[in-house]
Amino acid sequence: MTTKVFFYVQHLLGIGHLARASRIARAMIDRGMNVTLVTGGLPVAGFPGPGIPHIALPPIAVSNSDFSGLLTASGQPADATYLNARKTQLLAAYRAIKPDIVLIEAFPFGRRQVRFELLPLIDAIDASHPRPALVSSVRDILQRKVKPGRTEETVALINRAFDLVLVHGDPSFAALEDSFPPTDQIKHKIAYTGLVCPPAPLPPAERFDVLVSAGGGAAGKQLITAAVGAARLLPALAKWLIITGPNLPQPDYDALTENQPTNITLTRFRPDLASLMRGAKLSVSQAGYNTVADILMAGCHALLVPYATAGETEQTDRAALLEKIGRSRSLTEAALTPESLATAIQNEIARPLPAPALEISVDGAARSAEILLDFVKKSARG
Repeated sequence: MTTKVFFYVQHLLGIGHLARASRIARAMIDRGMNVTLVTGGLPVAGFPGPGIPHIALPPIAVSNSDFSGLLTASGQPADATYLNARKTQLLAAYRAIKPDIVLIEAFPFGRRQVRFELLPLIDAIDASHPRPALVSSVRDILQRKVKPGRTEETVALINRAFDLVLVHGDPSFAALEDSFPPTDQIKHKIAYTGLVCPPAPLPPAERFDVLVSAGGGAAGKQLITAAVGAARLLPALAKWLIITGPNLPQPDYDALTENQPTNITLTRFRPDLASLMRGAKLSVSQAGYNTVADILMAGCHALLVPYATAGETEQTDRAALLEKIGRSRSLTEAALTPESLATAIQNEIARPLPAPALEISVDGAARSAEILLDFVKKSARG
């Protein structure tokens, strides 16, 4: 009998969570599982991808980088009526599908903003007969600065309601306990999958001296602006490709196109990012999960500028680990200027790329599907 999976993912600012969930959903479908991906963020072109059944809840986003204040697609505050409609649609979809597995991305380690619908969903799961397995799907490095009591609350909910926690990472590179200290209290429910990476990239269709990318773009203005300035300072590097991300506000994008240096090609999105990284002399980017996955698959020379606004720690931690194993160098956001970026780019291009000190497991999408299938089989055997 086909295993039915109800997979919830909520992206609020960037697109990393949606991209990772889409790769996992694709791997599950390729292994014969019946997957419905339920999303709740603003639409993103190209995701969740062809052949992935999809339910889109009324979208919400955040008003700023500290993730406070939920907004509708029109930029208005999401009021109780709007949020209740989402919750009602989510619960109706769950009851209609009758899944064998409910997979929730990030929660309860993150995404507290959507507790208004996820806690009722968990209650509905607990009341179901037969009850589906409830699984949390979480990246390997979490935000370290959380309010008092949050980690204890997370542990309590995992132990009460969840059957399994898929950690999308390699513990030899980043173990969950490094950023979530009480991991020992839930370790009996944890399964590591390896990093969720794309396939090995094809040879590049174009080659650039410097490739700059800012993920989804919602939090990439500082990097992109500094990169345009750095390109002006480094005319000898004749070919730059700057990918702003689809979510960079249009006025910011328009401002960048005015009087841009002649050595720059500016675009919002390229589907062949990892391939372009493979052919570039240097990739300059933030240090988000999916960008690092692309860097690892491309095997490229990389300079990271981790996003660290509003006390964010995850990208800084990931960049530090990449630097520790010799895979990249970093420049902090606090030190980022056109001049400092230009200097760092020159230094990196001149530096030979060392062999990585650690082989990191990169088959996380396939392993996620295999772990879930095995879990369902064991549960059926009692």
